Amino acid sequence: MHRFHLLTTVVFTTTLVTLQAQDRQGGPPRGQRGPGGPPAAVEELKILNKFDKDDSGHLDLAERKEARAFLKENPAPKRGGGGGGGGRGGRGSTRDDSPPKPGAKISPEDVESTLAQDLYGRNTLRTLFLTFENEDWEQELEAFHNTDADVPATLAVDGKSYENVGIRFRGASSYFRVPAGRKRSFNISLDMVHKDQRLNGYKTLNLLNCNGDASFLSAVLSSDISRKYIPAPKANLMRVVINGENWGIYANQQQFNTDFLLDNYKTSKGARWKVPGSPRGQGGLDDKGDKLEEYKKHYDMKGGDEEDWKALIKLSKTLSNTPLEELEAALEPQLNIDNALWFLALDCAFINSDGYWTRASDYTIYRGKDGRFNLIPHDMNESFRPSRRGGTGLGLDPFVASDDEKKPLRSRLLAVPALRESYLKKIKHIAKHDLDWKKLGPSVAAYRELIGDEIAADTRKSTSTEQFEILTADSPNKNAESDDRTVSLRAFAEGRSKFLLESKGD
Repeated sequence: MHRFHLLTTVVFTTTLVTLQAQDRQGGPPRGQRGPGGPPAAVEELKILNKFDKDDSGHLDLAERKEARAFLKENPAPKRGGGGGGGGRGGRGSTRDDSPPKPGAKISPEDVESTLAQDLYGRNTLRTLFLTFENEDWEQELEAFHNTDADVPATLAVDGKSYENVGIRFRGASSYFRVPAGRKRSFNISLDMVHKDQRLNGYKTLNLLNCNGDASFLSAVLSSDISRKYIPAPKANLMRVVINGENWGIYANQQQFNTDFLLDNYKTSKGARWKVPGSPRGQGGLDDKGDKLEEYKKHYDMKGGDEEDWKALIKLSKTLSNTPLEELEAALEPQLNIDNALWFLALDCAFINSDGYWTRASDYTIYRGKDGRFNLIPHDMNESFRPSRRGGTGLGLDPFVASDDEKKPLRSRLLAVPALRESYLKKIKHIAKHDLDWKKLGPSVAAYRELIGDEIAADTRKSTSTEQFEILTADSPNKNAESDDRTVSLRAFAEGRSKFLLESKGD
């Protein structure tokens, strides 16, 4: 019998599914991004209509077989360069690219079921069983990656079945930098056919492989702290079993969709944008001129209209061009300024190397009923590790990028004396209260206890059990250097807190 805390079983068995594009990655329907976007925003290959012979809206087994033959000769374009985690190697990521050994066999009878209702409960470790129709399920998911067709499944939770669920590999670098046989991230949609189908109130699961993060805790810790101050995706940890074999621990991070809006804003209405990951970024809310096409290259909108695009352009121009002495008043009706300052403070305090301060990408935006814009973290997997930018390590300046006109939230917003002072107070508050190891340490210890045995049993991870133990240890890491392979969570928290508390903001 496998031992878990507050365990719930989730069983996946393959079936048929249709494809819906909405709420998939927090952006527009597949293939409807603006022209000439950053490298990560490669348009998906549309194959669904071509091979859906019976107009059912999904590909059955025979149709998928025909589609795979076509894709073998005409593969979907590969996404490159952008976010998704692991873009710089990652903490503790002395990568193991050797062929993995199969994991232990596990059946639903081996797992204790508790019918826990909170899908994102911190103390809950659910087990998800995926059973695919094809034995070569991994090759099938690879073939359909970056197309508009999912591999179908049935989802069953504690004996209740959810028919017509879609599964796909997701991510950019967290996908293409992970070899076959190692864990890749999954997107699971419950509402592919039945629009009202939900799991504990949610229609989408994002199971992240924690690529480049041997601690497996960057996303969940970032989420736990960020949600104290601003709306941010919920996140916890889950175990995945595929065709009866243990594939180990994944982070389960909430989708930026209408469910997120209902949770945080009590409405499903309003425009939302995803700023796709890219080494070039360029989604910093800077003035890109008057042509809408220039903005669509860098922002993916869902749920809005032309007026929302006009408002985004107006905000960008206001941020970039308004005299500093007039900026706060000009922004007040357009931007939730306090939210923006917390967003920037969290992004920098955690040294999120997929965030706004470094690439001006991999975050999300929501324009609420009051017409104001709100900034929301998205890719949190590269937080809680030293910066490699200019060798700064844990000493990343809280006013980094203050001279970068492409990032006016930092270079312009923080140039207003009152807002600069408010931002610095928020940075120091995080350093004093959230990076204090006496407070953060027990949380890390609880997560370590929750998943420690499973990390040891995970044969599909790309990092070692030893790295996990070093990075999550409660004892001080005396030999830690400014290298994210040796800096434990404790060393990060203590070193980053000390630096930020001593910063004067000059």
